[in-house]
Amino acid sequence: MSKIETFNPATSEKLASYEKMSEAEAFEKIEASHAAFLDWREKTHDERAPYLKAIAKTLRDNADDLAALMTREMGKLLSAAKDEVEICAAIFEYSAQTGPTILADEDRDLGDGNSGIVTYQPIGVIYSIQPWNFPFYQPVRVLAAALMAGNGCVLKHASICTGSALRLREICIEAGLPEDLFQVLVVGHDVSDKIIDHDLVRGVTMTGSDAAGRHIGAKASEALKKTVLELGSNDAYLVLEDADIETAVKYSVQGRLYNNGQTCVNAKRFIVTEKNYDAFVSAYVDAMKAIKMGDPTDEATQLGPLSSQDQLETVDGQVKESVKKGAEILCGGEPLDREGAYYPATVLGNVTPGMPAYDDEIFGPVAAVIRAKDDEDAMRIANDSRYGLGGGIFSQDVEKATELARKHFDTGMVRINSFGAAHPNMPFGGVKNSGYGREHGGFGMHEFVNAKAIFLPGA
Repeated sequence: MSKIETFNPATSEKLASYEKMSEAEAFEKIEASHAAFLDWREKTHDERAPYLKAIAKTLRDNADDLAALMTREMGKLLSAAKDEVEICAAIFEYSAQTGPTILADEDRDLGDGNSGIVTYQPIGVIYSIQPWNFPFYQPVRVLAAALMAGNGCVLKHASICTGSALRLREICIEAGLPEDLFQVLVVGHDVSDKIIDHDLVRGVTMTGSDAAGRHIGAKASEALKKTVLELGSNDAYLVLEDADIETAVKYSVQGRLYNNGQTCVNAKRFIVTEKNYDAFVSAYVDAMKAIKMGDPTDEATQLGPLSSQDQLETVDGQVKESVKKGAEILCGGEPLDREGAYYPATVLGNVTPGMPAYDDEIFGPVAAVIRAKDDEDAMRIANDSRYGLGGGIFSQDVEKATELARKHFDTGMVRINSFGAAHPNMPFGGVKNSGYGREHGGFGMHEFVNAKAIFLPGA
């Protein structure tokens, strides 16, 4: 069996080595999760809730160590890693508090004295395939919903944060969760495809690129397994003619550099009307130039390394290709000459269709600024994308911006005069090549259940 090795992207130091599981070993984990599920499904929602609350407490009790582990494995700023632990705890608490109501049986009046019940029943083991950019949050948002609904869960995490995956399972067991209910599968893509086919796997959820989503969605479809896919995006943030430039610049910097620029809902394309273009670009470039890059454990650092040397090479290649096709580097644009996967805050101007910076997702701190004639043109350009996960609008007319967001922005989420990633009480997911299905906001708890109709005899 081959091994997985992990490295600190800030220092290139080797962290750990893990043996990959064989197909047989992975299947044993699935079977163990299913056996635990058979007992877990018998618990009521109110009986499951305390387990989730205990996991939330255990996460908080170990916040410093968990944050340090994330920072070592993928270069996340230590302060951001601590925030990630907190949102994970909040997700478990939200699921515990709202789950019994969201998943409760519903009485239906069928007319003519007849009635029925809609009951939301668990289906079995859910296969969760997750990326490295949020080592705890990504698996937690699946796990909390799956557990509350009464399902088991097996996780294939990205190889570079294998340590985080295994530690999450330990946290759950320390909190009292039945030991076999949640399993971590340390496997490669070849075994992963076979896991999708396994008879005891009843649903598949995945976060990653649209290319990976197509592959996993196709494999699951062949096996008639339901999927939830949260895929990439090149989220557009519109600076409309009546935008407050200071507000737009503030949140555009934050939105592009959050999580070292490695978030599916990062602000990536900045579409600026002719009226504001020069003022916005001038202020935005100055703000990005002022960003302090360095050691992610240093509290003064604002931008850490990318997750790996491979990721740095990918981002650098996309920038170079965009420049080759006519984009202009307004700041940054070259990897730092130092140990570690450091890429600076970068702004590209003159971005047009056909460039990676316009068409694709750049998963790093690279902002693409696109000129629009007016507000209507800005909205057109925003929707001129194969993606549709999130986006934002800067405008002093909140009512107008809300109407644009509601009726015209072809995405799953829209921010107005702000930036943020996710909230436990709001749905998270996209449209077009950004995938389908929703997590958070109660929606995730309904994705992998059997909405069963029970018809009662009439009076």
